[in-house]
Amino acid sequence: MSDRIFGIFGILLSIGFALAALQIEESFLSDAVGPKAFPLIIAAILGLSSAVIALRPDPEPAWPPLGQLAEIAAAVVVMMLYAQFLPVAGFVAATAVAAAYLGWRLGSAPVEALLIGVGTSVGIYVIFHLVLGLSLARGPWGF
Repeated sequence: MSDRIFGIFGILLSIGFALAALQIEESFLSDAVGPKAFPLIIAAILGLSSAVIALRPDPEPAWPPLGQLAEIAAAVVVMMLYAQFLPVAGFVAATAVAAAYLGWRLGSAPVEALLIGVGTSVGIYVIFHLVLGLSLARGPWGF
């Protein structure tokens, strides 16, 4: 039943996406394909794949128990807080805290999760900011 609901939702979403794409006004300087082509292709692929999901659903899934659903909800809350605190705390600090928490919940020991979080945030900072020159959120410490 859940696959059918998901498939029907996807079909409705693809219809809305196609209708929104058809509202795009074309400029006289557009190429031969035009700006509507890519969104319409995406809408068609979404609609076809959703129809397959709705018409040929998998067997009913075994949903996790309430405790595991609460852990999933907590991970979602951590990611939302990460997005909120990223401009305030900066990339390195916010990413270290979020990655450490998620690593801990995925089974690492607390100290190991903290080291993984710090290593992940510093590694991404080095690659994206120092090597590639991309701008990341600066925290109160300037990085």
